[in-house]
Amino acid sequence: MNATTYPLSWPPGFPRSRLRDKGAFKTTLTVALANVNGSLRRFATDSGKKVEHIVMSSNVTLGETRPQDPGIAVWFTWDGLGLCIAVDRYQTVEANLQAIHHIIEARRVELRHGSLALVRASFAGFLALPAPQAAEPKPWWEVLGVSKDAAEDEITIAFRKARSKAYPRDGGDATRFAEVNEAYRQATA
Repeated sequence: MNATTYPLSWPPGFPRSRLRDKGAFKTTLTVALANVNGSLRRFATDSGKKVEHIVMSSNVTLGETRPQDPGIAVWFTWDGLGLCIAVDRYQTVEANLQAIHHIIEARRVELRHGSLALVRASFAGFLALPAPQAAEPKPWWEVLGVSKDAAEDEITIAFRKARSKAYPRDGGDATRFAEVNEAYRQATA
């Protein structure tokens, strides 16, 4: 799926909220945006892994800051994983953005008190592009173009090259991008 800043690009498989809480966040849209950007930047620094291709998707436009659908989806790539954190629990875009800020901050806490493997596992639910359901999927090593017993660094290098070629916003194919992400998940599980 190609994420767009407008209109809202909601990730497939994520249910939408029917009832929305008011929320207790006391923030503005500008502050909430800065909080999410800052959290992503600090998360990248803490993890030692790049956060790239950030797209904050919502129904906010220049003339409409209180859209009927206040959902927000933050799409990004971290350490080669295409991820999406989507929240529509609250009545305002800024409250949903602030919730995403706290979700990212929670990953930073996991990183400080746990490990990189723990954070990868917790991000498993945020995978942006689920693998396509094929009758006979290729084994991960074929998708990545490595041998079945390849070393971890060789797998990572092959994954990054394949992901870069398949990245949809850079002219690649979303299905191939999902296939590459799933292959890497299987290889590192």
